[in-house]
Amino acid sequence: MTKILFICHGNICRSPMAEFVMKDLVKKAGLESQFHIESAATSTEETGNPVYPPARRKLAEHGIDCAGKTARQLRQADCSRFDLLVGMDKANLRNMHRICGGDCGGKLHLLMEYADRPGAEVADPWYTGDFETTWQDVLAGCQGLLEALVNKTV
Repeated sequence: MTKILFICHGNICRSPMAEFVMKDLVKKAGLESQFHIESAATSTEETGNPVYPPARRKLAEHGIDCAGKTARQLRQADCSRFDLLVGMDKANLRNMHRICGGDCGGKLHLLMEYADRPGAEVADPWYTGDFETTWQDVLAGCQGLLEALVNKTV
């Protein structure tokens, strides 16, 4: 079983979008039993809060439900619990290194690496209000990640 943890700053917009998009893609591919997928934050600011309403609405537009998800913070123990820890931007990646105490044996990545956009970041809708661009980034990254995992290139 492949265990994936998506990570952003607060765990209320981008990383839960990635968590539930990936779960949807895996389900549609008939691969649910092969994956465990979660999301977390690098900060404690939103701990316990639900997915931000505009992010929830964007997922719902595509038939994806995220009911019951609440924000939690990344812990150092997650490094050993998960096979891949996937951040949304470079600040997330820096904080992931800090919290995990390093690269965890090459497990830390940016989502856009899997969309053939190395170094690119998932657009942050918290500041722009543009959840459509974030949706497109997350979808492309998750599709590329699933393809890489199925083809065993990760």
